[in-house]
Amino acid sequence: MKHLLSTADLSKDDALLLLDTSAQMAATQSREIKKLPTLRGRTVVNLFYEDSTRTRISFETAAKRLSADVINFSAKGSSVSKGESLKDTALTLHAMGADAVVVRHWASGAPAQLAHAGWLDAAVLNAGDGTHMHPTQALLDAFTIRRHLVGLRGAGADRDGVGSDLAGLKVAIVGDVLHSRVARANVRLLHTLGAQVTLVSPPTLLPVGVEAWPCRTSYDLDATLADWQPDAVMMLRVQRERMSGGSGAFFPSPLEYTRYFGLDGRRLALLPEHAIVLHPGPMNRGLEISAEAADSDRAVIVEQVANGVAVRMAALYLLLAHTEAAHTEGTSL
Repeated sequence: MKHLLSTADLSKDDALLLLDTSAQMAATQSREIKKLPTLRGRTVVNLFYEDSTRTRISFETAAKRLSADVINFSAKGSSVSKGESLKDTALTLHAMGADAVVVRHWASGAPAQLAHAGWLDAAVLNAGDGTHMHPTQALLDAFTIRRHLVGLRGAGADRDGVGSDLAGLKVAIVGDVLHSRVARANVRLLHTLGAQVTLVSPPTLLPVGVEAWPCRTSYDLDATLADWQPDAVMMLRVQRERMSGGSGAFFPSPLEYTRYFGLDGRRLALLPEHAIVLHPGPMNRGLEISAEAADSDRAVIVEQVANGVAVRMAALYLLLAHTEAAHTEGTSL
């Protein structure tokens, strides 16, 4: 694996390797000394053309826990704001000797262009591009789902469900699918891992061609929760910043959206006892999710943040330091 650009590129074996390696990385984070020497001497560049404090800090933490040198490059206040092209930025990073570039960009496909244009010789990790993909978010979501619904709840199973896929599990992804790279990445990855997925959204927030995706769709959240009985519910943020014309261009009012598609205490009660609630963050409390739902015992939203560091450590490790020896039985990190 040279780059991590899209969950659509991952085979089942690739996805399981990433999840199982994430479990190993998570185990190292319970130690008194959390740092590993794995990427000592390597340079990881966080190249962010969009603001995202949570994702950038997560990648930075992951790289530093692996002892890599980290350079944070923000488009604002840099030569990019003066008109420098992606190509020239890439050539600069190549000249600096970057070993991996973590890219977040407003344009769908920018990380893929950076990876394949021949401008730099480095691993490229997609940290979110336009409305296209966010592979590490989908991986941390799958890791969290597997840990709770396969590992912790499985009789005699590994605590993190190591080696297991998500076959037989049902996941409802609710909200603004149209603008969500998280939804696209999750649908592909969850399908690869064997889970069933239902997208629940107003018709105005479903993309054209969604019927070709490997999932089902619904416009009725109450019916989906009560009748389909999902094992996990993933609430998507309403991305007002991507809605030209304001939120009113896609639904009549925030109050009406909350009434029909918001997760609250009443809807929590419709779920199976073991079901969990996820959210990629940041949350719009009172819009797509109520405070009661966000702070309930079913919510694993804070845990997703911690798992994100382990998943990004695993991705960097597999792209930069993985060898065939890591496949041998008994190998430890």
